[in-house]
Amino acid sequence: MTVRVQSFGISVDGFSAGASQDLEHPLGVRGPELMEWFFETRAWREMHGQEGGETGTDDAIARRGLEGMGAWILGRNMFGPVRGPWPDDSWKGWWGEEPPYHVPVFVLTHYPREPVEMKGGTTFHFVTGGIHEALDRARQAAGDRDIRIGGGAATIRQFLEARLIDELHLAVRPVLLGRGERLFDGLDMRSLGYRADRHVMGERAMHVFLIRDR
Repeated sequence: MTVRVQSFGISVDGFSAGASQDLEHPLGVRGPELMEWFFETRAWREMHGQEGGETGTDDAIARRGLEGMGAWILGRNMFGPVRGPWPDDSWKGWWGEEPPYHVPVFVLTHYPREPVEMKGGTTFHFVTGGIHEALDRARQAAGDRDIRIGGGAATIRQFLEARLIDELHLAVRPVLLGRGERLFDGLDMRSLGYRADRHVMGERAMHVFLIRDR
C-alpha cells in the first residue's frame, strides 16, 4: 500500500489553487488553468462519458494516477464550498450523482455528518478526528490497494508535514497565477525526507515525481 498524491496541478509560481474559491469557482479564480493538461486527455473524457481526447504522455500519466486506488482522502474544501456546520444533507459534492472515485472517500471536517452513499461505489465518510484518523480509516477500507490524498493544498501540506505521503506527483503548468494558495508554504521538503525522483515532459505539463526516503 502506498499513500500518494497524483495529478496535482501547480503553477510555475507555486500556486496549486486560485484565489476566492466558491460555488462558481471550485478551483478558485483561474484555478482551472492548473488542470488544463488533464481536461484534454482521453482519460478525463472517459470519466465523464465523452468520446475523443488526446492519448499522449499526459493521458498515460493521468491513467496511472487513477489505477489501484482503494480509498481517497479529501479536505473539506475539496468536497464543497459549504462552511461551518452542515446546514442540511443537500450538498453531496461537485460531481453529481455518480462521483469519479468508485471507492470510499474520507472527508476531513470539524463537523459530524452521516455517510453519503452515491452511485458507482463512492461513499463519502466525514472524519472529525484529523489526518491520522482519516488515514487509519482509509487503510482499513483500502486493504492492500493505494490511498490517494486528493487535496486541497492545505490538506496535502498537513500530510507532508507529518511525513505520511510516500509519493507526490506534481503536474507543473507553464502559467503564472499571481495569487492563490501555495502548496509548499512553510515546508522544508528536504528536511522532511523528500526528494525529486524523476520528471517527464508531457504535452501541457511537466510531471515531477517526489518520493519520501523510508
